[in-house]
Amino acid sequence: MTDFEGVRVLVTGGASGIGAAIVRRLREEGARVAVLDLAPPEGDPDAHRVDVGRDTEVRAAVARVAEAFGGIDVVVNNAGIGARGTVADNSDEEWHHVLDVNVLGAVRVSRAALPWLRASPRAAIVNMCSVAARAGLPQRALYGASKGALYALTLQMAADHVREGIRVNAVSPGTAATPWVTRLLDSAPDPEAERAALEARQPHGRLVEAAEVADAVAYLASPRAGSTTGTVVEVDGGMSGLRPRR
Repeated sequence: MTDFEGVRVLVTGGASGIGAAIVRRLREEGARVAVLDLAPPEGDPDAHRVDVGRDTEVRAAVARVAEAFGGIDVVVNNAGIGARGTVADNSDEEWHHVLDVNVLGAVRVSRAALPWLRASPRAAIVNMCSVAARAGLPQRALYGASKGALYALTLQMAADHVREGIRVNAVSPGTAATPWVTRLLDSAPDPEAERAALEARQPHGRLVEAAEVADAVAYLASPRAGSTTGTVVEVDGGMSGLRPRR
């Protein structure tokens, strides 16, 4: 028996990168995990194609998962999109789109799952934040603003639902080795130099591994974190708080 034996989990954006690592980790621990993604993995009977930007799709998918699983115990709001640029570079349309996915996407999924979470004896929500919510990074105005909003939302949700027995926390990764970061590196004039720069800005000197983020999510979703709510766990190699001497 493990911490997740028989636990019913829903993970958005679970088809690749950090999301796929979370799905893998929780399934290894015995959880039954549903994947909600725009491009769900083929051959996975618990994977559903869902756009978290569409409320009707979200509600229908969450209800299908709850019916198939007999309920929902844990929601991991991992779905998100990136954006580059200063405050002057992104159009209003892009601002609306990124905020709609990164912030309102988590709202839609959590809202749809609340009836089942309220009925669960071990309900938890884990949001996927970012070091960009607290650390000022170049060319990340829109992305950082969206993750800053999710950071604040996590605290408000935790306060609203703690008396209902629903714990709400978040994980805040640093720059992680994910497909999105790989694409950024590939598009850089000098990918090796860009990777070295990304690694150097994190005090522990390397990119964060997706499995490390998944471990933090697993902890926050488990009974071991039964007294932890309204907390954002930073998995960023010290990037948000440390200023080591060179």
